[in-house]
Amino acid sequence: MSRSIFAYILFGCFVFLAACGQTPEQESEKKAFPESTVASAQESTPVAGGRLTEPLLAEPINLISALSSDSASHTVADKIFVSPLKYNKDIELVPEAAESFEILNDGKLFKFKLREDIRWTDGKPLTAEDVEFTYKMMINPETPTAYASDFLNVKEFKVTGKYSFEVTYDKVFARSLVTWAFDILPKHLLENENLRETKYSRAPIGAGPYKLKEWISGQRLILEANEDYFEGRPYIDEIVFRIIPDTSTQFMELKTGNLDGMGLTPQQYLFQTKGSSWEKDFQKFKFLSFGYTWLGYNLEKPLFKDVRVRRAISYAINKEEIVKGVLLGLGSPAIGPYKPDTWVYNDKLVPYGYQPEKAVELLKQAGWSDTDGDGIIDRDGIPFTFTILTNQGNTLRIKTATIIQNRLKDIGIDVQIRTVEWAAFIKEFVDKGKFDAIILGWSITQDPDNYNVWHSSKAVPGGLNIVKFKNSELDELLEKGRTTLVQADRKVIYDRIQEILHEEQPYCFLYVQMSLPIYQSRIKGLKIAPAGLGYNADRWWIPTASQKKLRIQQ
Repeated sequence: MSRSIFAYILFGCFVFLAACGQTPEQESEKKAFPESTVASAQESTPVAGGRLTEPLLAEPINLISALSSDSASHTVADKIFVSPLKYNKDIELVPEAAESFEILNDGKLFKFKLREDIRWTDGKPLTAEDVEFTYKMMINPETPTAYASDFLNVKEFKVTGKYSFEVTYDKVFARSLVTWAFDILPKHLLENENLRETKYSRAPIGAGPYKLKEWISGQRLILEANEDYFEGRPYIDEIVFRIIPDTSTQFMELKTGNLDGMGLTPQQYLFQTKGSSWEKDFQKFKFLSFGYTWLGYNLEKPLFKDVRVRRAISYAINKEEIVKGVLLGLGSPAIGPYKPDTWVYNDKLVPYGYQPEKAVELLKQAGWSDTDGDGIIDRDGIPFTFTILTNQGNTLRIKTATIIQNRLKDIGIDVQIRTVEWAAFIKEFVDKGKFDAIILGWSITQDPDNYNVWHSSKAVPGGLNIVKFKNSELDELLEKGRTTLVQADRKVIYDRIQEILHEEQPYCFLYVQMSLPIYQSRIKGLKIAPAGLGYNADRWWIPTASQKKLRIQQ
């Protein structure tokens, strides 16, 4: 079987929650508009050395990426571990730890040959037994992972040699190849560990371009170059991730030279990074991100069980106002979980639009009206009041929540806003379902499969079906969408999936924003491609004259 029929599914593996206002650079797309170019006249040959300092809006939860669903954890882990396959600059899956692979038996048999020159950073060889261990860990019901479903579709995993393995499926699985773009974990270190308590979640041993040097909680993580990295030592000696849970503070640190890059807010991009000094000292980019922001309801709460209520809230929210007022026009309203201008996007859906009068009528039909004249609608003596929860430091989400609060007040709904530090937000509220409504963001994977987010089986503590939405037709479609490779057939399936989500409104899909990264001009090698900027980060470099190692901020 030719690999070419898989071309359209060779995309993102994990969906994860984004804490930051900008989605990660590797989740970006082809359209990019550099505001300035990289200065290159004095030194054009890459050299080793230097330190790159970037911020994280939240502290990583677990550096074993299979056990975490937050963007900070994945951002760091991606530099520490390697996978059988990886994405190239054109978002195509190509060998990484694998030397080669074959697709046989009409896509139901995969044969992988691993490279023999890969070493874990403790010196042990990476072998097929490590891949087998990782696979078995993923299908073990005791493993606290949200990503098991892809691996559960495997009929048989067989080690065929020290550096080779085979994977068999009993039927076509659309994400079969995507499955093998996951982090390989070291068997010799983890096989006897309790994964919920292992020290390796904070002190990982990988085989990637960087290794963890230091992690001071609440302050920073420092990665250092892996001298034995099989694809060649990265040029930059150290990457420092400073934990700065506020974009305004990040921007101040960027201006004072204590950060080399960050994701700008629209305000910062449009108004605060203009002028000759910015053009000289920085390089700035803009592209539509692979990520969307949403308002989700806890569907186990009585307030939100009636679909008329959820639709009413959508009619009462002015998404154009949010895009204009919060994103300053740098984004577009969302209508579902897919990115506009992609093959899977259902452009037949009609947006709810801002129609508060329809919202009021739907609420009346659901039994909600202001019976006591206090300005808050009620039913059976209970006022319609709830709290929107979101993460601290994300000014875009907080501003969005404020606009939603004001618009819902207009139709008699009382909304409170609460912000919580990211780790507590996820562990104590999101994972445990302790919320009324939340504003969050998802990355948009390139393959349209959204099984982990929407299937009823994932509506469990720690699962990615956070809002506990259950729909039998949706379940059937999600399962069916994984069993065909024909794009036209999948288009029909995923169009209907989007129709169901549009009709049921378990989320009010809010917006897709522009990703707005900025880096100091001393950082060389940044290149825009369909995969964004981060795809070649281990080839970024800093000229010798610019390799100042600033004091790390405490």
